[in-house]
Amino acid sequence: MNKILAINPGNTSTKIGLFDGNKLISQEVIRHDKKDLDVFPNILDQLDFRFKAIGFFLKENNIQIADIDHFIGRGGLLKPLKSGLYMVNQEMVKDLRTVKYGEHSSNLGALIAQGFASEYGKKAYILDPVCVDELEPIARISGHPKIHKVSAFHALNQKSVARRASTELGKRYGDLNLIIAHLGSGISVGLHKKGKIVDVNNAIAGEGPFSPERSGGIPAGTFLKYVFENKLDFQDGLKMLYGQGGMYAYLGTNDFQKVMKEYDGGKKQEVKLVIDAMAYRISKEIASLAAPVAGKVDGIIITGGLAYSKTFVSIIRPNIEFLTSNIFIYPGEDELQAMADGVVLGLKGEIEIYEYTVEKDL
Repeated sequence: MNKILAINPGNTSTKIGLFDGNKLISQEVIRHDKKDLDVFPNILDQLDFRFKAIGFFLKENNIQIADIDHFIGRGGLLKPLKSGLYMVNQEMVKDLRTVKYGEHSSNLGALIAQGFASEYGKKAYILDPVCVDELEPIARISGHPKIHKVSAFHALNQKSVARRASTELGKRYGDLNLIIAHLGSGISVGLHKKGKIVDVNNAIAGEGPFSPERSGGIPAGTFLKYVFENKLDFQDGLKMLYGQGGMYAYLGTNDFQKVMKEYDGGKKQEVKLVIDAMAYRISKEIASLAAPVAGKVDGIIITGGLAYSKTFVSIIRPNIEFLTSNIFIYPGEDELQAMADGVVLGLKGEIEIYEYTVEKDL
């Protein structure tokens, strides 16, 4: 079998999984203290830090990098792409290094995978990057022609859990209408209509519910006024939306587990209000996506790291049960396994391995 190393950089962690084919051998979450990451002006500046952290872990666990046959990273912000497996090439590396389509921790996935692959003469891939775009034309209309709707969300995990729920329902993914809420450091809620994600909030650039460290869809006029009155530059304004917004801005921490312990303790009213508000916004986002399919929802999936909290899920669930009785809770992410599965399917020729080009595909 082929040994595969799957690499998934998040905002404050890097998850890695070593596979023999699609059979998991070992996995690890390398956690990065926010204070250590804050010294880097931009996410791209973290590349060497993250690369060395993975290398150190592999060495400490006697995993020989030269014995790994394929490397796959979580796909980042690139041009709009159709769902699938892509070879990392120089055009992709250039677009990621120049931050042509935006900055996000997932951008590091392909770069780290390519770093290992090029050093040992192997190949690197990405699967279902965050820029997967299957939006229907009507969902692209933003409200102003100069402001374009960009598809940026947790495509890899959403696609993976969609297929998992379809299997449980005993039906084909392409025959179902599913609403999937990925709840993590960022939150994306997507409408999967007959096998395509036809509508989803941009989980990075100020859309949807607020999250542990992102502001979501805040009032645009009030935000612009604050930026200009306080003479903030672009990066400072962006940090308000991404990295230093949401729960972090209200409570001074992005540690969701810590906050939920305080919530369960019931002593801090501010904590209760903020968490209830986050659950409220998520519930609204889920319910709103029932409208494009006239309420014909076959299932709702709640996934991502926040779904480990039974308390948090219990706040959301009563607000959405009127849509369907088929509510699936899949805590965490299946992204490492999904990436390994994608490489295996590509090597077998069961799915196409796409070449990334600078020309527009969609």
